[in-house]
Amino acid sequence: METYLSIVVPAYNEELRIDATLRAIQCYAAAQPFRVEIIVVDDGSTDATAEVVGRFRGVRLLRVSPNRGKGHAVRHGALGAAGKFMLFTDADLSAPIEEADTLFAALESSGADTAIGSRAIRRDLIGVRQPLMRDYSGRCYNLLVQRLTGLEIHDTQCGFKLFRMERTRRAFELQRVERFGFDPELLLLIARLGGKIVEVPVHWNHRPTSKVRFPRDPMRMLADLVGLRSRTNRADHSP
Repeated sequence: METYLSIVVPAYNEELRIDATLRAIQCYAAAQPFRVEIIVVDDGSTDATAEVVGRFRGVRLLRVSPNRGKGHAVRHGALGAAGKFMLFTDADLSAPIEEADTLFAALESSGADTAIGSRAIRRDLIGVRQPLMRDYSGRCYNLLVQRLTGLEIHDTQCGFKLFRMERTRRAFELQRVERFGFDPELLLLIARLGGKIVEVPVHWNHRPTSKVRFPRDPMRMLADLVGLRSRTNRADHSP
């Protein structure tokens, strides 16, 4: 049977929660009328993440060494996926895996190529909120994304996105940003290649064990965004 959906989970030192995450994803997959493959990309973990994943029958483990970053892990998983559609979700399942149905419904109704989960459109769907400073910095970052890329997206960073791979694979092939700042680049590439993106409100809960570290990672994300703007300007003005 042809694989319909690939679920890609980037994981870095996730031994404490990857078991519960994979159990939830397997329950979701078992309830679907189509074939689902589950891929965990172990991004150079130094703990027992790979060993825990290895105990799950039917879960494919891809290993990257040394650690390259979430963007690289998602790209690696996407290009290795067999599904007609690819969903990537953060390992903490901040957005419940069942919200994949919401993204599928949005793709079907809009004819879009990419459906991205959003915390910004309906903030009443947020159960556990982020700390105030992190929430504020996230809003500022997304305003910068809009200004520097022209993307009319309110939340590029939610780790829950669904792609029609036939129409978006080329964007993954062209993706260069390897760490947390990869989302704007990927979405901009999809848009510039003619793809349609729809932003979809999803239920979401902050997990305090996030791998984003302040101020190091936000500074890297800002640098990646400035670099993306520079590359875009050069491309726009090249003969």
